[in-house]
Amino acid sequence: MADVSAWHAKGEWFDVCRCNVPCPCSWAQPPDDDYCEGVLVWHIRDGHYGDVPLDGLNVVAISSFKGNIWEGTHSEPKLGVVIDERADEGQRDALQMIFGGQAGGWPARFNEIIGPEMLGLEFAPIEVEIAPDQTSWRAVIPGLVRAAAKALSGPTSEGGPPRMYNLPGSETGPGQIGTQGKTTEDEVDAFAFKWDRAGKSSKHITFDWSGPDEA
Repeated sequence: MADVSAWHAKGEWFDVCRCNVPCPCSWAQPPDDDYCEGVLVWHIRDGHYGDVPLDGLNVVAISSFKGNIWEGTHSEPKLGVVIDERADEGQRDALQMIFGGQAGGWPARFNEIIGPEMLGLEFAPIEVEIAPDQTSWRAVIPGLVRAAAKALSGPTSEGGPPRMYNLPGSETGPGQIGTQGKTTEDEVDAFAFKWDRAGKSSKHITFDWSGPDEA
């Protein structure tokens, strides 16, 4: 990858989907009814691509697939992507390189796993709110996406939301920390996807990536 600049991106990811709680994907199992559709949100807290800063930028994907992505038995994967309109030209190019898999690292591996049909790429305002203690998370793209969830809690969950470690099916790669939640909002009208539901699965997972891969 001689044309790829050294890069690093660290932040938080979450999704909302149609599966019941807990999300089967986290455990490398097939989705409910063998079909999943949902919203994936990345918020970069600290990052750069070469000398291009990526701090504070957001990326959202709306996707669907059938079967188990972690076993490679899935089919009909589809994906539409929205990039933060605040990104300038250099940042847009960098985000497309990273999230498109051309810059190596975990995103390249994840793209190989999914192998999606791309439905489109748009640039739009993306509002992301994540509670510092990961008890709630939310993303809004006006007119396209509203996605929000709260971390699970119960009478024996003391000291904050329950954490998930060493997940066998982590969308952000190995070694990350996850929190299972339940959706309070999940509305989409974009890239031929359209739904409106709540009370389904959501999860928050950290990410810490770098690239390109060593030869």
